[in-house]
Amino acid sequence: MEERTDKRPVFYQEYYEEDEIDLYELWLTLKKYKRLIWGLTFTVTFLVAFFSLFMTNIYRSKAVILPVGEKSSPLLSQFGGLAQMAGISLPSSGSSNEIIALLKSDILKKEVIERYNLLPVLLYNSWDPEKKQWKKPSGIGYELGKLKQALIANFQKHKQAPKNSEYPDIDDGLEVFRNILNVSEDKKLGTITVSIDYPDPEVAAKLVKYVLTTLRQHMTEEAIRIAQKNKKILEQELIKTSDPTIQQKLYNLIAQQVETITMARVNENFAFKIIDPPRVPDKKYKPKRALIVAVAFVSTLFLSIFLAFFLEYLKNVRQRNQSQETDDVSD
Repeated sequence: MEERTDKRPVFYQEYYEEDEIDLYELWLTLKKYKRLIWGLTFTVTFLVAFFSLFMTNIYRSKAVILPVGEKSSPLLSQFGGLAQMAGISLPSSGSSNEIIALLKSDILKKEVIERYNLLPVLLYNSWDPEKKQWKKPSGIGYELGKLKQALIANFQKHKQAPKNSEYPDIDDGLEVFRNILNVSEDKKLGTITVSIDYPDPEVAAKLVKYVLTTLRQHMTEEAIRIAQKNKKILEQELIKTSDPTIQQKLYNLIAQQVETITMARVNENFAFKIIDPPRVPDKKYKPKRALIVAVAFVSTLFLSIFLAFFLEYLKNVRQRNQSQETDDVSD
């Protein structure tokens, strides 16, 4: 009996021989469906590349601001109890949380839209720049909206039917503004980045400027309003008391409110400092066409390979069933 030269166990040889056969069959399957795989891959990739050329270029303009932070007042620490009893709150010049909350709020966005009349800018697809008016809405969506309004009015006759204006309103502008305005914070540096994404680079820079200008005006006006309100309350408390010590403290608190009002009106950096002002971007931010095409190529290639294996599997199942039916008939 001839002795085996391969000392590996029989099951080891069988396992790896079977594995090699499986890999070879996979290779044969790929070779068999190579036209399908490459044809589908290059076709889909070409279509994605073609349609990506029609995607609108979006430019991002950004600015970096540094909040001045909440400054503790010596008068507040000295006469805080008295101020609390009088029901006043000393306004702060601004903090990161306050600024971020305002930037993300609809109150500030609505103020920016109304102050600079930005509805035609935000909803430029619905605006006719030549006629200086909104384009008349049309299409299936508009007709369905009218039908929905009629149905609601029919089923809720005792209530006022919701308004479905033919033209864009402030709510439509707010929805667009939420999508194009980005706010991020660098906690290490303590800075806040405000950016706008828009098809026109110059308009994007202007929108960032509008946001920062409105933010500063809003915070300044709010600080002045609170200080004036506190001043009025303190003056009323001053009339009620006859204690010279308390009167002196009230005079100091009133002086604090007057100082706050003055600083809010004359200090350009009352709420925050602009570290990097908005500039007109010279390169588009998106779409990243090269990345889109690369992802489409890789994804389609894997899907094509999977489709090839799936078709081969169906073919084998069909042949197995046919062979079994033939055997049953012959029996």
